[in-house]
Amino acid sequence: MNDDARAIPKKTIGYDEPIKVGTLVGGSNETAKYIEQILAHGFESFSITFWQTTEGRDLKAIAADVKSVLAGTGVTVSSLGIFGNPLADRPKDLETRAGWERCIDAAHLFDCDIVAGFAGRLVDVPLDKSIDQFKTVFAPLAARAQALGVRLAFENCDMGGTWRHGDWNLAHSPDAWEMMFNAVPAENIGLEWEPCHQMVSLIDPIPQLRKWAKKVFHVHGKDATVLWDVIKEKGIRGNTPYVYHRTPGFGDSNWSDIITILRMSGFKGSIDIEGWHDPVYNKELEMTGQVHALKYLKSCRGGAFVPNPV
Repeated sequence: MNDDARAIPKKTIGYDEPIKVGTLVGGSNETAKYIEQILAHGFESFSITFWQTTEGRDLKAIAADVKSVLAGTGVTVSSLGIFGNPLADRPKDLETRAGWERCIDAAHLFDCDIVAGFAGRLVDVPLDKSIDQFKTVFAPLAARAQALGVRLAFENCDMGGTWRHGDWNLAHSPDAWEMMFNAVPAENIGLEWEPCHQMVSLIDPIPQLRKWAKKVFHVHGKDATVLWDVIKEKGIRGNTPYVYHRTPGFGDSNWSDIITILRMSGFKGSIDIEGWHDPVYNKELEMTGQVHALKYLKSCRGGAFVPNPV
């Protein structure tokens, strides 16, 4: 291993920051190699994500390779993610459902206790019609996870869906969250929250987070810029974009307030940057934007720890 890859800031003796700042990494045989290349930038955690399926992925081998790269750094794997529709019954949906089981069973191999993803939904029917299927699928998954000390966190992207129609994910509305958590009242199920998806729905994320912070297990570091001039002139149903997903530091959210609310609620976990969405900081500027976001979020967290005088 290149020694530079481990050139990350050392932890201050006697203090372990309860809120880490990291980034998302795709789950594959190349995961450890990718992490090794970006480790020196100062990421403190990595969320390893899979799209729709873990089929063909040797989770045990990936975990061993990742742990080898992270050994001695203090950097952690915050979560495993499986993003598909586990409530429908198409072939890929069934693979996603099996992927939740595999990730729950494999979480300990990565020394993490969170598995996250879309909640799924029945396709093109109102969200409330999916709640019985949500209970059928996730009540046993929550029990399986609880037995292994694992928490389940639901990401909030609408994936182009509405209350009445759509695919992928019912967990994009606070009204749906209420129904989900009533249907499966398990302490180990919660939210993978981010301000971006709230702002796309024209929700103010700050009062929402104050209400729901105790149910937030993991945070995606993704922001948004709302074009209020477009909304005032053309509304939200026209052909002109009214909002852009942004990398933190380039959007509208007050991340100092977000982190303050998380600290006051007792949140201990990671804010992992979800890149690959920014309309400017992408392609050759992708890592430039992510490292800026990393430094920005650390500054919003309060900067480097400074011990009190004795």
